Amino acid sequence: MLDVRSLRQQFPALQRNRDSIAPIFLDGPGGTQVPQRVIDAIVRYLTECNANHGGLFATSKDSDAVIASAHQAVADLIHAPSANEVVFGSNMTTLTLHLSRAIGRTLRTGDELLVTRLDHDANVTPWVLAARDAGATVRFVDIHPEDCTLDLDNFRALLSERTRLVAVGCASNAAGTLNDVRTIARLGHQVGAWVFLDAVHYAPHGPIDVQEWDCDFLVCSAYKFFGPHLGILWGRRALLEALPAYKLRPVPETIPDRWMTGTQNHEGLAGVVAAIEYLTELGGAVPSIQTNLRERNDRSCKLLAALIAIRTYERELANKLLEALADRPRYKVWGITDRNQLAWRVPTVAITCNRSPAELAQHLAARQIFVWNGNMYALGLTERLELERQGGFLRIGMVHYNTPEEIDRLIRALDELP
Repeated sequence: MLDVRSLRQQFPALQRNRDSIAPIFLDGPGGTQVPQRVIDAIVRYLTECNANHGGLFATSKDSDAVIASAHQAVADLIHAPSANEVVFGSNMTTLTLHLSRAIGRTLRTGDELLVTRLDHDANVTPWVLAARDAGATVRFVDIHPEDCTLDLDNFRALLSERTRLVAVGCASNAAGTLNDVRTIARLGHQVGAWVFLDAVHYAPHGPIDVQEWDCDFLVCSAYKFFGPHLGILWGRRALLEALPAYKLRPVPETIPDRWMTGTQNHEGLAGVVAAIEYLTELGGAVPSIQTNLRERNDRSCKLLAALIAIRTYERELANKLLEALADRPRYKVWGITDRNQLAWRVPTVAITCNRSPAELAQHLAARQIFVWNGNMYALGLTERLELERQGGFLRIGMVHYNTPEEIDRLIRALDELP
């Protein structure tokens, strides 16, 4: 079990009142709050070793050590075979556009790419643009509108020997749906396609294992798992070595330098290490995990334990919220509502009612309850559900620092809506 009250004490933002009211942060899908150690790590980097990469003097060497530790920390978080397969960038969108441009150079007329109507547009439009420039074709995998799950039968039907790449999200940033990424990767590889996974929304909610999932690329963002604004790309070493990288001269031969453009956000990388240290410490305080997964080092085992504990706790939060909303038919939940299927969603809940999503968000904001409204860049989903003209939906995004008492306060506020 998580000691959530103790964990909350590590997050300065959770201790600040606004207008004498304790705010409730249900905006996690747009970016989580950070523990104090992340703030301290960023300040310490800027104070003690702020220097560019590759110098022969002390602060540059110290800075390089921070960068190397960030690569290894992320490799442990996602269970990558090597820290040298981890690439950093400004954000997931930038990294995906960068990679898609390189992959686009390998595409030919007649090639096909599969994307989904469930995904954030950052995992759709980069591939549409790459296909357009190469004369290739993009095919869209449909969803089941009744519960916002991916239509795997449609996915199977669209796969063919022409499919070069499958791009899919691990979890919907809008409706919270979890996708069966192992099955998707297996089916994609059967036709010779590369598999690109967007784990941005999934990362704070459960363990990532690029080896177990058998994907070819995976992206996520540190600011969604309690770190600073920074993007992460993992790719199979052979692919990162073979693909044509867009890079200034001289082009480094080593991975990952040939994929990282310009000077990186070094202080942000220090913060990433601290965020992963927070999760590692959390994992060390919960019961150890018995697993038959491939061999892990000590930190990787603790990260696995942390994220399994987080997943278990968050399901309780999701169940509490969904039960309360089920008793209030005024609110329509878009996504999985069957309590027996909670293993296939994260605690991100999209709702609509007879008021606009913006009105709902404003009503809650006046009570210091922070949520997002709109389409959340999941344009394929809001268009498929015919919600785009209505302003999308209200997104309630819980993470492990949220509490049952906060859900009670949210429900009371929703009940106060005229």
